[in-house]
Amino acid sequence: MSVDDPEVFAAHRVATCRGVDDARRVLGEAFLPVEFPTAGTSGRLGLELNALSTGRLTLGYMRFDRAVRIRTSEPDNYHVDIPTAGRAALCAAGGRPVEATRRSAAVFMPGRPVDLDCGDGFAQVALMIPCAEVQREIESLLESTSLAPVEFDPELDLTAGGQLVLQAVRVVDEASRHVDAVLQHPLAVRHLERSLVQALLFSQGHNHSEALRAPVPAAGAGAVSQAVDLLRDDPARDWSVADLAAATATSVRSLQEGFRASLDTTPTAYLRRLRLERVRDDLVAAAPGGANVTAVSARWGFTHHGRFAAAYAARFGERPSDTLRASTGR
Repeated sequence: MSVDDPEVFAAHRVATCRGVDDARRVLGEAFLPVEFPTAGTSGRLGLELNALSTGRLTLGYMRFDRAVRIRTSEPDNYHVDIPTAGRAALCAAGGRPVEATRRSAAVFMPGRPVDLDCGDGFAQVALMIPCAEVQREIESLLESTSLAPVEFDPELDLTAGGQLVLQAVRVVDEASRHVDAVLQHPLAVRHLERSLVQALLFSQGHNHSEALRAPVPAAGAGAVSQAVDLLRDDPARDWSVADLAAATATSVRSLQEGFRASLDTTPTAYLRRLRLERVRDDLVAAAPGGANVTAVSARWGFTHHGRFAAAYAARFGERPSDTLRASTGR
């Protein structure tokens, strides 16, 4: 996906509407209640809506066939609106307007209704992230359970830090095209969710950004060694760095620094390497007709087939399909 793609999450079409009532209903069911202040109740309004839920997060794509004004109810969640075509003026209650284009997106807080004044042919990717998910990640990163709720800056620069968010959306979009693989595996789905929330926390300014940038001391060799043992003993577990830090009685950022100092890598990269090895083991052991590369890689948490294949080839000197073909005689 790129910011100017014509359609995102195309395999997950929810509705094609031709009237205001239908548009109001489907947007309310997928995201939150909305009104169209300048349209009559029986007015014509073309809307194409794609949407999918990963379990915790909701991601969607919507395209309108004409200029439209939308007013939302008070949201319970964080919302990120990323334009892919056209322009819109977006403004949350009590906040400053954001001119949404292909270079800038908008981030909206819970509890504040939003007005969207969308021009002709406007289309956007819409992300809905529960408050609990954002709070869980920031508390994990900063190792505190008494943090104030995250207050994001309203405008997300898609030419700078916002690229991290776009990259995370691209991965989910790619995964959504394979309905029989990645999104069917809980480990892979949880990885996608965390990646997207962390991308937003690290790329967009908020009231905890300075704390995230603060330097931390590295963990000792003992904690790193213990973490390595845990990962090697159970690479299939849905490990987060916070889990490893808790298990080794150190902090998240200290453990990350310890891995860099001792192993020149990160806990996440080390776990990825172990899982690549397990994928190779499964491919080598596969019976004819009993496995395919996409399913095996997704089972071990790899959510983007192209990046997985490149990482596999860099690690083992051959494509995963070559390994499977050699082991099964196909």
